Amino acid sequence: MSSNNDPVTIPMIKRNPNDLPGMDVSDPSTLTVLSFHDISYWETVQRDFLFCKKTSVIEKLSNIRLLDVLAARKDPRGLSGDILINGKPRPANFTCTSGYVPRNDVVMCTVTVRENVEFSAALRLPMTMTRDEKRRRINEVLELLHLDKVSNVKPRSKKLRKRTSIAMELVAEHPILFLDDPTTGLDWSTTTDVISVLRRMSMRGRTIIFSIYQPPYSIFRLFDSLTLVASGKVMFHGPAQEASEYFKFAGYNYDSHNNPADFFLDIINGGFSALFHTDEDSHEAGDHKELSERQHQVTEGLANMYAQSFLYSKTRAELDRLSEEQKSGRSSALEAITWVTPFWYQLWWIIRRSFKNCLGFPQVTGIQVI
Repeated sequence: MSSNNDPVTIPMIKRNPNDLPGMDVSDPSTLTVLSFHDISYWETVQRDFLFCKKTSVIEKLSNIRLLDVLAARKDPRGLSGDILINGKPRPANFTCTSGYVPRNDVVMCTVTVRENVEFSAALRLPMTMTRDEKRRRINEVLELLHLDKVSNVKPRSKKLRKRTSIAMELVAEHPILFLDDPTTGLDWSTTTDVISVLRRMSMRGRTIIFSIYQPPYSIFRLFDSLTLVASGKVMFHGPAQEASEYFKFAGYNYDSHNNPADFFLDIINGGFSALFHTDEDSHEAGDHKELSERQHQVTEGLANMYAQSFLYSKTRAELDRLSEEQKSGRSSALEAITWVTPFWYQLWWIIRRSFKNCLGFPQVTGIQVI
């Protein structure tokens, strides 16, 4: 499923060095923008039936997370379209210069919260940083996520694992951070804390891009920028707080008692509750083909409306301006960054962590050795 040609930009605002004191901040004049348009993703699938093998290429964008494609976590051979950083093609080393928090935590439960974050810091912070500087960075991240009081606890609970997983990415201070539904499994209080921290990070200059499943209004109101995509097409991209008025103008009645996020999801999935007002419409809802056609009409109409909107024109103008600045000689800091630690150093830390993991499960380790 491919998108239309509407570009989507996700800018980083200027950094505020006073927001989170003690942590390194890049040049305040640096502005980093991730943009993408005309995205599609194809995957080669091989099916075996008895002695026959059949290979086919199918579109998979509807079945995978767009976030994975933008974060370069998918095989690039199946990607078509443009993903740009500061108006230039996404560099090959993009995974070295961006953070990614998966939905399924990759935290080791046999070592403490602090040891997990220390492992990430050791491999992803430059060796030119002193041990005290790294320790200071780790302590700041633990304090930000309210992990300082449980730093010596092994992350056995899902809530603690999720926050530890986020801390492991924050400690690297990459300019772009992707999070795949970072609130999964968290209670309301912890969710609010996590989103508040991410917002503060964006205010000091990082690009924070994350997917979220039906956020409550208390969380949604913290969003700066909102992008709604359906059937591979952009339905809306702009300030989150302007989305309600935008869809009101499109003819969708918004009940102020409803959660805006639920209202938007209903619209981009076909807008059935907004469209079905009569018994006749309710009767038509039983016909799957009729519903599919209605959904297609709604998404096509919204995509065309956005392509002709002021928001689109503003986004396009911003993207063109940034592209011109790049052509005039302004370089992207992302291009110069590669792995910051050598292979032998990484191997040493992996051996250390594996040894601690063996100590955490001595019986299982003994069985594996035997």
